[in-house]
Amino acid sequence: MTTTTTGPVSIGARLRAYGGSGRVIGIDTARGLAVLGMYGAHVGITEAFDWPRPETWLDVVNGRSSILFALLAGVSIAIISGGARPVDGTELVQARTRILVRAALIFALGGLLEWLDSGIAVILPTYAALFVIALPFLRWRPATLFMAAGLLAVVMPFATSVLARGGEGGGGAIVELLVTGHYPGLIWIVFVLTGLGVGRLDITSRRVELWILGAGVVLAVVGYGAGEAARALVDGTALAADLADVATTEAHSGSPFEVVGSTGFALGAVGLCLLVSGLARWIVLPLAAVGSMALTAYTVHVVIVDGIGREAFAQGGNGLYLAFVVGALACCTAWVLIVGRGPIEQVLARVSRRAAGTRPLH
Repeated sequence: MTTTTTGPVSIGARLRAYGGSGRVIGIDTARGLAVLGMYGAHVGITEAFDWPRPETWLDVVNGRSSILFALLAGVSIAIISGGARPVDGTELVQARTRILVRAALIFALGGLLEWLDSGIAVILPTYAALFVIALPFLRWRPATLFMAAGLLAVVMPFATSVLARGGEGGGGAIVELLVTGHYPGLIWIVFVLTGLGVGRLDITSRRVELWILGAGVVLAVVGYGAGEAARALVDGTALAADLADVATTEAHSGSPFEVVGSTGFALGAVGLCLLVSGLARWIVLPLAAVGSMALTAYTVHVVIVDGIGREAFAQGGNGLYLAFVVGALACCTAWVLIVGRGPIEQVLARVSRRAAGTRPLH
């Protein structure tokens, strides 16, 4: 016999239950880190990264935060479709329906945010497209996903370069979404497939968490190190101009070196967040709260920037960025403890589950 209780849920109960319903605190923490990083990329004042100068370290958010966000999209897709034990049969059809409906809603939200013309390169349309592109890969094994991601990391930067030159002056929205845009989907699928592979592992295992962190460090060192070596090799030569888009690790360059290095950075961040959250769950709660309602936090910041206008990008310091960070940490923590799931996240969950014919989590 089961007993059903009604009425408001206390903050203490929400605090004790936080992390239930299949949530992984470390993944929420990493997603929160990605959201706050995108705030910095959009309105933060940064200088070119230089290890001996800590004041330049904020530059790490440029390019890498959105890549971390995309990699975590792959992890989310994996969790929706069974995690370490992928669903099959009717459950697989339901999972694909949920993912497809979420993609449609996120694409619509992205379109609305682009309509605002805030000056921010909105990632959500590409994010939605990547959800759809990932659908055929839901039954792949982690090793196969990682190998596919590695192959595409090398091939797609060159393929998109060729396609972009062939489609100059035409192609429309699809070409921009997949090839020529700020977040070219044919390259960014690398991050989603990597995240899907991570989500197919037992990410509650300390050994797996250490493996993710170690793999991330290795890939970051190899990708960024080889990219810097390639740049130094071609600088000052006749090939410098021709290889400028390849022999670089610049953010959003889409070079193979940047793709591999940034994939490693994102993996390392995920591994570290998983490890830290396991040791200090309550310390990371505010960051995890932001990550648990990442779409809401992202959307609100775009709307606020649009309200401020172009002055948001002409700040004399990082006061606005810090206001976004503190505001998000405080407001999201309060919302999670008082209300629960974020408002946009509630809509996505309810609509996608109803479309798939599955019971809601709450």
